[in-house]
Amino acid sequence: MTLTRLSLTNFRSYGDALITPGGGFVVLTGENGAGKTNILEAVSLLVPGRGLRGVALSEMARSDGPGGFGVASTVNGSALGTGTLASAPDRRLVRINGAVAPANALAEWLSVIWLTPAMDRLFTDSASERRRFLDRLVLAVSPGHARASTRYEAAMRQRNRLLAAETHPDSDWLHALEVQMAEHGAALATARADMVLQLNNILLIQSEGPFARASIAIDGWDPTSDFTHLLSANRARDAAAGRTLIGPHRCDMIVTHIAKAQPAARCSTGEQKALLLGIVLAHADLVASQVGRRPILLLDEVAAHLDSRRRAALFERLATGAGQVWMTGTDASLFNGLGNTASWLHVAGGIVHG
Repeated sequence: MTLTRLSLTNFRSYGDALITPGGGFVVLTGENGAGKTNILEAVSLLVPGRGLRGVALSEMARSDGPGGFGVASTVNGSALGTGTLASAPDRRLVRINGAVAPANALAEWLSVIWLTPAMDRLFTDSASERRRFLDRLVLAVSPGHARASTRYEAAMRQRNRLLAAETHPDSDWLHALEVQMAEHGAALATARADMVLQLNNILLIQSEGPFARASIAIDGWDPTSDFTHLLSANRARDAAAGRTLIGPHRCDMIVTHIAKAQPAARCSTGEQKALLLGIVLAHADLVASQVGRRPILLLDEVAAHLDSRRRAALFERLATGAGQVWMTGTDASLFNGLGNTASWLHVAGGIVHG
């Protein structure tokens, strides 16, 4: 997939900006705080979810603007756009080729995956962050995953409210909600397990090279269990806790450094970065083979944390994949060797110079 036009209106630090990159590498340089990551965030909003920062939509509108924002793009000839209105700053609007569409529909048109400095903590952060990361990987090959997740969460919220609000809640209503949770939860768990299996198949056959190899597992939930029965049996416990204590929403993604047979959480910061990068690159290969299109990669400040040997190896690997890769850095010298294979953009004062 190639994004050939990106237009920003009252988004973050940009009142009005237009970028027309080519395929392959797109390099954004500029000082810290210039707005490079804001551009990557805009691209990340062209798929379902809250983007690479994961913040509320109301935070994305330009602070001194009229309210609301717009992100419009052309991807392989199709027009994808999203944004908000000043009157409804937390309500996301999406248009695909001019027609209003649900946000989940974006996954059918485009796949985007990203790495940011904040994700360096992924293996030591909460299980919920790792679940979200895994779900983004799944979404790139299975757009229906977003619908299953939305419906599962909706049924769970209704069940939690019913258990909390009534001393003797309607058992038939509870059972109906639990059946919905079991149905959509099974779809979630199956899609995650399939993604892990396929990623491991790619990772295990790769040579160690300059990047540490990872193996991935899912812990904390057995998808073969009778979930409807378990939910029914745990109503009293869940009511006391004020939340549902079992289910695929409680699972964790466990990553191990293969060569060291060591959990990623116990590896050095550099090794964790290499493990995460290896997973993302393997995922890009998987998307290309499964969907027939490589995802757009957004790599924020990734070159600054790699030595020259690993940077050269990364650029070579990315070039071989032939997908569009957006990268940011404070110094153009970090990207030596890319030359005319890249679209070079410099960001300063809320303006993109290309």
